[in-house]
Amino acid sequence: MSSDSKLDRIDLRILSQLQKKGRITNVELADAVGLSPSPCLIRVKRLEKAGYIVGYGAQIQLEKLGDVQIVFTEVTLADHRREDFIKFVNAIKDVDEIVECHLASGGYDYLLKFVTRSVSHYQSIIEGLLERDIGIEKYFSYVIIKSPFVKSHYPLETLFSQNHT
Repeated sequence: MSSDSKLDRIDLRILSQLQKKGRITNVELADAVGLSPSPCLIRVKRLEKAGYIVGYGAQIQLEKLGDVQIVFTEVTLADHRREDFIKFVNAIKDVDEIVECHLASGGYDYLLKFVTRSVSHYQSIIEGLLERDIGIEKYFSYVIIKSPFVKSHYPLETLFSQNHT
């Protein structure tokens, strides 16, 4: 299975189950997707080798650890040459509090997700980025009050199933 080959419905089911329950046993996974354990394990190993599965990890309930502040930030760069985008991404990729970075179309260039201790913690980080002269022309911050739900899995079977258009 190469990384550009089509996945069948069983592969999609395997991926869907694993992203929801990364610690599921092979026997439980095989049962959930309608295979016997041995062929199921072979498929999982192939999916890992082909790069569809890039890791397994724990989902952490941050609120149990203490107060956190989530802030989404729209960033517009002053210049839009290829090297400006590269410079910006290289400058922010090692900032621990930036947990997502998305290049976007529309009224701004990047959407960043920060997880910080507080609004003042966020403000010190953004001010530090501005001082580094990494090409930020302007930014808008959206302090998150509450997240009614955050899904940690993708609707793989809906997105990639042959039965959906």
